[in-house]
Amino acid sequence: MLSAQDLALLRKALGRDPTDVEIACFENLWSEHCSYRSTKPLLRTLPTEGSEVLLGPGDDAAIVRFSDTCALAIGMESHNHPSYVDPYDGAATGVGGIVRDILSMGARPIALMDPLYFGPLEREKNRYLFEHIVAGIGDYGNCIGVPVVRGELVFDHAYSGNPLVNVVCVGTVDPDRYITARVKRPGNHLVLIGSSTGRDGLGGASFASRDLAEDAEAADRPSVQVGDPYTEKLLIDAILEMAETGKVLSCRDLGAAGLAGASSEMASTFGAVIYADRVHLRETGMVPREIMLAESQERMLIEVAPEDVARMGAIAEKYDLRWSDIGEVITEPRYIVKFHGEVVADLPVDLLVGGAPLCAWDKAPYSAETPFVRPKTAIKDIALAILAHPDVANKDWVYEQYDKDVQLRTVSVRHDAAVLRLEDKALVFSCGCNPRHIYLKPFEGTANAVIENASNLACLGADPLCLVNCLNFASPEHPETYWQLEQCVLGLGDAARKMAIPIVGGNVSLYNESDEFETQIKPTPSLGMVGRGEVRQWTAPAEGELLALIGRTLPDFGGSVLDAVTECGGPAPAMADPAVVGVVRDLVRGGRVTAATDLSRGGLLAALVKVAPRADVNLAGDPLEELFSETYGRFLVAVKDESALAGVEHRIIGTVGGDALTLQLRDGMVVITPGELETTLTSTTRLMRF
Repeated sequence: MLSAQDLALLRKALGRDPTDVEIACFENLWSEHCSYRSTKPLLRTLPTEGSEVLLGPGDDAAIVRFSDTCALAIGMESHNHPSYVDPYDGAATGVGGIVRDILSMGARPIALMDPLYFGPLEREKNRYLFEHIVAGIGDYGNCIGVPVVRGELVFDHAYSGNPLVNVVCVGTVDPDRYITARVKRPGNHLVLIGSSTGRDGLGGASFASRDLAEDAEAADRPSVQVGDPYTEKLLIDAILEMAETGKVLSCRDLGAAGLAGASSEMASTFGAVIYADRVHLRETGMVPREIMLAESQERMLIEVAPEDVARMGAIAEKYDLRWSDIGEVITEPRYIVKFHGEVVADLPVDLLVGGAPLCAWDKAPYSAETPFVRPKTAIKDIALAILAHPDVANKDWVYEQYDKDVQLRTVSVRHDAAVLRLEDKALVFSCGCNPRHIYLKPFEGTANAVIENASNLACLGADPLCLVNCLNFASPEHPETYWQLEQCVLGLGDAARKMAIPIVGGNVSLYNESDEFETQIKPTPSLGMVGRGEVRQWTAPAEGELLALIGRTLPDFGGSVLDAVTECGGPAPAMADPAVVGVVRDLVRGGRVTAATDLSRGGLLAALVKVAPRADVNLAGDPLEELFSETYGRFLVAVKDESALAGVEHRIIGTVGGDALTLQLRDGMVVITPGELETTLTSTTRLMRF
C-alpha cells in the first residue's frame, strides 16, 4: 500500500487523484523491491567499473567480457517471500525469472548457482520448505536445460519462517551483439511474447516488500507466480532466434510489477502507449489493473521496428508461443495505458520509474560478540558434532536433484568452486556468505565473504572477473537492521576495491521477517562470483604428500560452527588480508601444490576431511584454536616437497596417508576412522530425507 505521504505527493505532482490503475502501478514500482528506496545512496558507493565490464548495473543483467569473442551476462535475484508461501512454485519461478533476465540481454543461459538459507532441519516445517524449494529449483533448471553448478546451504534459527532463495544465472553472448533494456526509437512497436496473462502473481512486487504475517500462506498465495518450464524452454529458443536476426532493439523480462514494470522501465528513455486490451489473456473478465500488474511467468517484451513485427510473430508461432503487438514508443515522456479506447493511466514516465522518494532510516550500532567460554566436551565429541552440523555435513541429497552435466560444459562441481569449459578456458563459479559472522561484525563479515569467494576461485587458479550480490535483510525500519545494511555495503565495497573486483549487479530483499516464528533473518549479503583461468579439476593429494597451512590462525570462534554446536561465544574474525589469495592462486597456477582448499566453515578440521580424510596431523597449539577457528585468509595445501613453498609463509602440519585421520594434539591423540566420518557426514542427509 502507498503511504499517505506518497499519495499526497502523487496528487500534487499529477494535479488530480490517480486512477486505480495508476495507484496499482505506483504501489508496485515505488515498492522497496522495485525502487530501492532504502538503499540507493548506499549502492552508489560500490565499485562497478572494470576493464572487462561492458555494461554494469541498471539493466536486467550485466555484461562482462570473457574473451574477444565471448561475453558473460550475469545477474542475481531473490525469491524469498514467495518461497515461504509456496516453496515449490516460489523457488521454481525464481529460477525462471533470473534465466529470463539473462535471456533479455540476448544471451544463452549456461549455468545457475543457488545460495539457500533455512531454519534448523529438526523442525518439520523447515524440512518441508527445504525439500520443496530444492525440488522447485531442480525441476525447473532440469526442464529448461540449464545446470545448477554451485550453491550454498546455511541452517540457522533466524531463517525459520523466512527462508532465503537466491539465484545467480550466467549466460554467454557475442560482446558486440548484446541487447539492452531501454527503447531506442519513437515509432517502434512493443511486442509481448510468451505465456498468456492470468491473475497469478498479482501484487508480487509490493508483496515482496513487506514482512510475512502469521497467515501468509493462505492470504498471500495469489501473489505467488506459477511457472511452466516447458514454455520457458520454448521462449529461450525463440528469443535467441529473434536476437540472431539483429532486429530486436531492446528486450525486457516481465518480472516484478508485470507488464507495467517491464514496459515503463523499458520506455523510460522516451515514453510509451500500452494497449492493455491487446494483451493475450488466459482468463476472461480481467480488468486493466490485473492485466498490467499480473506477474504471470514466461513472458518477454521486445522493441522492434513496425516492419519487423510480423517477422517476430512468425518466429514466436514457430515455437508455438502466443504474441501480441501491445504498444508503441512515443516521443512525449509519458506512460499511457489505454483499454478499449479509454485512457486508464497517463503519467510522467520519470515520476513512475524514478520518482519514488528515498527513505531515511535511523541507525543503531550494536555489539553482539560475547566472551569466549571454553567448552568442557571432549575434543573428539566436538569434532564429530561439527562434522555432523548441516553447514558442514555431506549434501549429496541436494546435489542429486540437479542435472549438472546438461549442455556438456561442466568439468567439476565439487570442492571449492565449480568449473565449466568455455572456449578452452575455465569459467569458475563460487557463491555465498557467512551470516553468523556478518551478524557479529557486519563490515568485516561481508568483506570476508568477498575474500572467501575469491579464495575459492584461487584454489583452482582462477582470477575473479566480477561479482553480483543479493542483499537480504530484515526491516530497515529497525535501526539495528539499517546499521547492518550500511556496514555490509561498506564492507562489500571496501573488499571489492582492494581486490579490484567490480560489482556489476544485484538485488535488495528487505523485510525478511516472520510473525509466525518471531524471527528476523541475520544480515545475509549473499554473493555470486565468477572467474577465468585454465581448465583444471580439483585433485586429491597422493599418499605421502605433505600438508601445509598457509595463513595465521587466531581464536576466532564467534559465529563459527563450534559456536553453533557449543554456544562458546568469542570474537568473530577480523577482515583478512586479501593478498594471501593471490599467493595461493600463483601456487596453483605454477603447479607447486597438488591440492588446495581455503579454510571456512568448520575450520581446519573440515578442510582436512575434504582434502585428506586419511592423514597423520600434528598440531602443537590450543586444540580448539587449531581445529575449529574460522579465521579467514587461510589455506590447506598439499605438496610433494616443502621446497615448493619456498618464499611463502607456511607451517607443515602432517602427511597424507594412513588408515584414519589421526590428530596428534598437545593434550593427546584423536583418531577419526573412515567409518566414523561416513556416519557423521551423512547424519544430516538422513534428516534431509525425513
